Amino acid sequence: MKFVRDALDKVKPHFEKGGKWEKFYYIYEAHETLLFAPNTTTKPKGVQVRDAVDMKRMMMTVIIAMLPCLLFGIWNAGHQHYLATGQASDLVGELLIGATLVVPIIIVSYTVGLGIEFTFATIRRHDVNEGFLVTGMLIPLVLPATIPLWQVALATAFAVIIGKEVFGGTGMNILNVALTARAFLYFGYPSQISGDVWSFIGDKTPVDGFSGATPLALGAESLATGNNLVTSLSSFGSGWADGMYSFGNMFMGIMPGSIGETSTLMCLIGAAVLIFTGVGSWKVIVSVFAGAFVMGSFVSMLGGNPYMELPAHYHLVIGGLAFGAVFMASDPVTAAQTETGKWVYGFLIGVLTIIIRVFNPAYPEGIMLAILLMNVFAPLIDYFVVSANKKRRLKRATV
Repeated sequence: MKFVRDALDKVKPHFEKGGKWEKFYYIYEAHETLLFAPNTTTKPKGVQVRDAVDMKRMMMTVIIAMLPCLLFGIWNAGHQHYLATGQASDLVGELLIGATLVVPIIIVSYTVGLGIEFTFATIRRHDVNEGFLVTGMLIPLVLPATIPLWQVALATAFAVIIGKEVFGGTGMNILNVALTARAFLYFGYPSQISGDVWSFIGDKTPVDGFSGATPLALGAESLATGNNLVTSLSSFGSGWADGMYSFGNMFMGIMPGSIGETSTLMCLIGAAVLIFTGVGSWKVIVSVFAGAFVMGSFVSMLGGNPYMELPAHYHLVIGGLAFGAVFMASDPVTAAQTETGKWVYGFLIGVLTIIIRVFNPAYPEGIMLAILLMNVFAPLIDYFVVSANKKRRLKRATV
């Protein structure tokens, strides 16, 4: 790393005030502080307690927490390819095919998003926002592996510009940026992101694609057919798909779906990293699962259609609920800030997710809309929590 440090120090004068690349200083500073801890100190005298954790290090912690989902998603994309084509699978081949699908999506996401971030930083003359270090990884993980790359670029640009920069950048956005990208694609280009069709690459494969309905798509179908959903899930497929939608398999995540959302186990590993490091709010994560389980149990008792009769614990392992609870709902910028508000915020996300799934056959997945809706109401939740706390304190003071 000394070589890199020396190289950065050598070109630094060109980016500082009076240098020929002065207007690009903030781009230089973003790369420098990403690789090395800032060497600046506070000016006022006195005792100060500090640690080595800054925003970039915090964002890197979130990325590390997402790595299990990413690596599993790469393998799963290749694994689903071999299942569909009927070829004998091997780990290396599955990883290579999965990487061929997933890595370009990540590259496009970071290239477009960081390009826009650098442009805004240069124009506005401010530091590059660190938030896209996480957003650039989240966007690919909430998309299917075969999404067209031009759609990834378009959605990333829309999310960064409309979802964040117009509000002032990282820390000022109202909506979760990655979910804004997914929502844009879902309503703008639903056929590529719906999850009903899973296509594959390769010149010598027996088929170009196959119908790869996700568990949520089967749930929506069951509303029309009246079949028992648990029976439909357990009996789905023939040959390549035998046992794909058993509860255990769905918990592991070996099924079609967006890159990072299929494995509840990998999401829980990521949650453990976030909670242990103090980066993620365990209250939000736990309350999302609790809200979904309570609402799932309630509608299961009511019955009325096959989706409502689905046991509550199935709701926790299908769709993107686990991924949304761990990496989206707990976003510190768009979530509730008060401690009590975090419980209310997360619980309502879980409840709304099940309501949208069960009662809206046109859109069986609800976690995206539930989080975006509660992003809007998070400040209102905090307002009522703070107001109630003020009233309690005032009452105690006047007694």
